Amino acid sequence: MASGKQTPRQKMINLMYLVFIAMMALNMSKEVLTAFGIINESLAENNQNVTERNDALMAGLAAKADEQPAKYAELHQKAREIDELSSNLNAYIDGLKNDLLAEREDTRDYEAMDRPDELDEMFFQSGKASNKGEEFVAQIEQYREGVATLIEGEFPQIAAEVRQRFNTESVEDSEGVTKPWLEYHFQGYPLIASITKFTQMQSQVKTTESEILSRMLSGQLESEVSLTNYQAIVIPDKTAFFSGENFTGRVMLGRVDETLQFENVIINGNEVESTSAGQVQLNFPAGNVGEQEISGELQFQEGDSIVRIPVSSSYAVIPKPNSAVISADKMNVVYRGVANPLTISIPGVGNVSANAPGLRSAGGAGSYVIDVTTLQAREVTINVSGQLPGGESVSDSKTFRVKDIPRPVGTVRGEDGTVRMQRNTLEIATIGAALPDFDFEVDLRVTGFKFRVPGQPTVQVRGQQLDAAAKAALRRAGRGETIQIFDVEAQLAGGTNYKLKQVSPVVVELTN
Repeated sequence: MASGKQTPRQKMINLMYLVFIAMMALNMSKEVLTAFGIINESLAENNQNVTERNDALMAGLAAKADEQPAKYAELHQKAREIDELSSNLNAYIDGLKNDLLAEREDTRDYEAMDRPDELDEMFFQSGKASNKGEEFVAQIEQYREGVATLIEGEFPQIAAEVRQRFNTESVEDSEGVTKPWLEYHFQGYPLIASITKFTQMQSQVKTTESEILSRMLSGQLESEVSLTNYQAIVIPDKTAFFSGENFTGRVMLGRVDETLQFENVIINGNEVESTSAGQVQLNFPAGNVGEQEISGELQFQEGDSIVRIPVSSSYAVIPKPNSAVISADKMNVVYRGVANPLTISIPGVGNVSANAPGLRSAGGAGSYVIDVTTLQAREVTINVSGQLPGGESVSDSKTFRVKDIPRPVGTVRGEDGTVRMQRNTLEIATIGAALPDFDFEVDLRVTGFKFRVPGQPTVQVRGQQLDAAAKAALRRAGRGETIQIFDVEAQLAGGTNYKLKQVSPVVVELTN
């Protein structure tokens, strides 16, 4: 406005201009105060939404910890500690706002909150921070360091952001003056501006908690799907291959989750309790030779339901190699007159069929008996066939020589060859026949023999012991004379018609 002498009218006009400018300034201040109030309401509403999201994240993490404690229990514990730190700071700030607004009837009359007096009296005293102000800063620092320490191992970047976001170090203002953090942010501001800043700080606390919870869950998911958790698994098309075949199969990637715990495992109708490192340890009898099936299911908790994964596989059982295979090429022999035992099998094949003249099953797995008594040929061939687990048929054959039972030897009192014996012992001795060194247990029955004393006629005896005529001839024998027992008639016990070779004679030398 112009200086110098003015008319009363001009003075009135100038005064009106001053009043108008003051009114404009007053209206601008009220609009700014109302804007702070609106921002505060928006922040409070957003805080409520973030709180609901955080509660949902915590509930989901708690459910995961119950389902898979090995995987989520540690994360859930850290989340609970972070939630407690956040809740404590949020509740503390709520208490400050309630104390500042306690005397106001209308907490939405933002235009009336234009003075800094209430907050300055609370936080400052004699030009420096009051006890309440220092307590406020300490609450922020306790939250900041508590949260950052909990997460800096797994999430160092977020921990650094938390320390920066809730930094309480001194601040340099626009004029280059360094001021304490509390004075720079809160001293001299209208009450509604400080209330809004409190609400904004609560928003930062809740947003920080939301970021950490989301990062925990996404980080666990990234860890689960990371290729470092996969192993190359070779799956053959069948579990046994034979010499000359091509190996066929597939290589697949399988994820190994060492924290996965199964609710239940059923294999071949039985519950399996041995589980570790996300795997099931199987231990059960392999079964008989041949192809065996594995079936069942893996059960684990997912949400409110049980997920069932079927198990279906097979394996081949082959005879355990417990001895060397040594064949005597000239000893592939079967004998007439006896039941020759045989073991017939094909490695890797459970059931085989075998056929040959006189061959029959002995009842056990792979046990057979062949009787070639009536076979006139000098050789017999045994043909064997079976089916491999893949469905391919295999067959083989082996030829055995057919031989008669070796020549028996005569015996007196179980002794053969030349036997020294007393006269009275020979009178009651039993004449028999034996097959020394023959591998079969053969029972020979003697029905008669010839008895000769030197210088006397030969006596034909029926039965196994000396008769009266033979005893009479024996009494006339002198000491040291040799008595011959020959043409021993013997046959196989059991009524078989097989005719043995002639029995070798036995000689008795009298000792008295």
